[in-house]
Amino acid sequence: MKKLIRWVVVLLIIAGAAILIRQKTRPKPLELVVKAVVRGTVEKTVANTRAGTVNACRRAKLSPSLGGQVALLPIREGDSVKAGELLLEIWNEDLKAQLVLSEREVAVAEAKANAVCLSADEAGRQAHRAEILFKQRIVSEEHTDQAVTKAKSLRAECTAARASVEMRQAQVEVARVNLSRTRLIAPFDGVIAEIEGELNEYITPSPVGVLTPPAVDLIENSCYYVSAPIDEVDAAEVRVGMEVRITLDAFRNRSFSGQVRRIAPYVLDLEKQARTVEIEVSFDNREAFSELLAGYSADVEVVIDVRQNSLKIPTEAVMEEASVFVFSPGDHHVQKRTISTGLSNWAATEVVNGLAEGELIVVNVDKPGLEDGVEAVRVEERQ
Repeated sequence: MKKLIRWVVVLLIIAGAAILIRQKTRPKPLELVVKAVVRGTVEKTVANTRAGTVNACRRAKLSPSLGGQVALLPIREGDSVKAGELLLEIWNEDLKAQLVLSEREVAVAEAKANAVCLSADEAGRQAHRAEILFKQRIVSEEHTDQAVTKAKSLRAECTAARASVEMRQAQVEVARVNLSRTRLIAPFDGVIAEIEGELNEYITPSPVGVLTPPAVDLIENSCYYVSAPIDEVDAAEVRVGMEVRITLDAFRNRSFSGQVRRIAPYVLDLEKQARTVEIEVSFDNREAFSELLAGYSADVEVVIDVRQNSLKIPTEAVMEEASVFVFSPGDHHVQKRTISTGLSNWAATEVVNGLAEGELIVVNVDKPGLEDGVEAVRVEERQ
């Protein structure tokens, strides 16, 4: 009996040791992050390949047509100006004097024309009376002819004098245009971004083929749009009027709604960069313009298609050939499964077939050792 008890004890020791060894050498279950298959809205979207830029709807880099010394500079960088407001004026006293002279010449020409035309009117009346007296045989034919000829001559002089007045008025306009070339006028409401030059400095217009900084950089600060590059592969699906979500680094955790307003009619081919198509996106809410600045970096997400109440899973869970790992909470094992997918974007993918609502899908599919049938344990996703 004692001998039997010893054997039982030995067997128990051996079994315990075997169990302990098995537990020590047994692979630990993989720690996997899983998410449930849910129903919701799935979108197919297209995003820009490189950062886009917030641009003002209108921006003018202005310089006077003539070179010269800056005589008047009533603006400063950052000032808001209205359309038609004077921004800069070159010294132009000589042109002002020329304009005054031209206006005086118009006045002289008008006075001379009035005098000649009055004489022509009087000569016309005298010619008319001479014709009446000639019919009554009171004056000679010669006297009548002289009166008529004089009237026609003075009428021609009157016409020439009026034409001279019009010519002088045209000279006034020429002088006024030359004077306006010395002045920079705001073409639209906006804000002064930059001024190149100071009072009494000399500025010159850009010669042909030579780039010089503009005298004044004017930006319209009441209207903005985003210009962004889209990969040529994705650009074929983008259409004018499509809904767009706009995000800016300057406004984190916030997005702006917009619409595609223009698609470039050509593909941009830059060396060492992917070929892209430039699109322009307008903002839906103009109230956002008060917070924007031209030059902000921006990203756009164009909504190509939308499906409501569809099964969806995280896109990061989908592997090659549309396969996923399904986690079973009952036996703590994973199963590799092939599914059929529909719309997809960077965040979510539509499941057409192969999964049921509520099933758990492995998200961290790059986990070392993950394969079909492996034992696993569910862990919470680290934020």
